[in-house]
Amino acid sequence: MRDNTFNTESALEKLSSAAPADQPLESDDRSPGRSTRSAEDVDGELEELLEYVADALPVDEMAFDDALVKETLDELLLMLITLHEETHGDELLTDLERLFGTHLSPGTVYPRLHELEDRDVLSMHAKVRTKEYSIDDPDYVRDTIEGTMIQHLAFGMLLYAFLDRY
Repeated sequence: MRDNTFNTESALEKLSSAAPADQPLESDDRSPGRSTRSAEDVDGELEELLEYVADALPVDEMAFDDALVKETLDELLLMLITLHEETHGDELLTDLERLFGTHLSPGTVYPRLHELEDRDVLSMHAKVRTKEYSIDDPDYVRDTIEGTMIQHLAFGMLLYAFLDRY
């Protein structure tokens, strides 16, 4: 039987020390003149990030609810595009399904990409058969992801505090 007690402080310490903001992860091997990272580089980095989170939480299996993925879709798209450096919509759809277990339609994802492009957060580069997206405003990406992270952590801590009283 698994111990249901959970030390919020130790989990937050693990999460915050897992990927220091001022240091790139080991798999960050961007070299001059390289416009995009390989799928293997990005997959490895994403798996590393998910492993850090899973190791810090008291759960046997980590799963993401479809509604939560849709609610944080902009942030997830920004994260994935940043990791890829330049990517197209089909690759983003594949990443979302593989990493978060959710199947989103192109009609859900592409309008969000277009909105981010309209707000000058993303650049779109037309290729022969596809459109490639890249980050145009890294400060917006950081501020948006950090704000969402704080909201989710605060909500989780509120629920945890309730459980302690229940």
